[in-house]
Amino acid sequence: MPRKLLLPYKSGFSHFRAPRGLHDSLAMNAARSGYRVFSANSTAASTELAKKITERLGAELGKSVVYQETNGETRVEIKESVRGQDIFIIQTIPRDVNTAVMELLIMAYALKTSCARNIIGVIPYFPYSKQSKMRKRGSIVCKLLASMLAKAGLTHIITMDLHQKEIQGFFSFPVDNLRASPFLLQYIQEEIPDYRNAVIVAKSPGAAKRAQSYAERLRLGLAVIHGEAQCTEQDMDDGRHSPPMLKNATVHPGLELPLMMAKEKPPITVVGDVGGRIAIIVDDIIDDVESFVAAAEILKERGAYKIFVMATHGLLSADAPRLIEESSIDEVVVTNTVPHEVQKLQCPKIKTVDISLILSEAIRRIHNGESMAYLFRNITVDD
Repeated sequence: MPRKLLLPYKSGFSHFRAPRGLHDSLAMNAARSGYRVFSANSTAASTELAKKITERLGAELGKSVVYQETNGETRVEIKESVRGQDIFIIQTIPRDVNTAVMELLIMAYALKTSCARNIIGVIPYFPYSKQSKMRKRGSIVCKLLASMLAKAGLTHIITMDLHQKEIQGFFSFPVDNLRASPFLLQYIQEEIPDYRNAVIVAKSPGAAKRAQSYAERLRLGLAVIHGEAQCTEQDMDDGRHSPPMLKNATVHPGLELPLMMAKEKPPITVVGDVGGRIAIIVDDIIDDVESFVAAAEILKERGAYKIFVMATHGLLSADAPRLIEESSIDEVVVTNTVPHEVQKLQCPKIKTVDISLILSEAIRRIHNGESMAYLFRNITVDD
């Protein structure tokens, strides 16, 4: 019988010798491991922000194809290897919100199945953020979308000025909620020559905290418009309205509750002096502009001689450009979190502030494992 070759037993793997060529292969893989930036938008107008971010990073957009088939289905094809890399998907939300959401979900899932190490969604304007509370028999759609993104493979999200800060709790992974206020404050200081004669205005009591933060940072006065059009019954936040109340309903004697007084719309008042001043209305989203136009008319009646509107996300839906052009508003300043080039062509009053700098820096810091605290310096919850 052939003799068996007995090898001495060595505990651990310190004496393991890799096959020839394996060290070179590992070194090559380590060198290649890095990050890639993809855009999940199928329209050229929506990829402008992604191009600006990659230019600041000194990188190139990842090779992919995103398109809609003739039957309306979204198809995504990744044209390069992403194995073991950090992938950042930049997704701006155009008017076709649902198509953009599907593009993001499908691209994330495609990258997940291609063995990407981490998939980080860069979504400057998070869609469905206004549907973050229960309304009658509706649903919290924002939470549903957060679950869908996690299921598709996202491991992290970078966004900007969430409509409600509490939305971060809907996610099962980290969320970095960046702020656009430093860029808007800089615009006020550099582009409004006599801004020292301005007053920051909240068009509703709900926006008073944001307006107060702007006023304190600029050392300016504060005004609040009270008595705007109240929410309709469909927009009530409380979900306990089922079943509907009946006039002849039988109530148990022990369950008689005190009757609530009906709400009445109060007369519109402006708390604060705006006479002979520049009025700067601040908010996070400007979509349907009727409330902003109405606020501008009130401020004009109270003596404001210039009216600016500052918002992070300029959705500017429907005929918003025409309404702004015909209104007392002198200028509407929004960031490029949402593409709005068409609206700018229709209304010269719309101005854009570029926020690609902070998004590109967030991408660099996350990939390098650096602290994000620098991007939130002097930032408070109210900003």
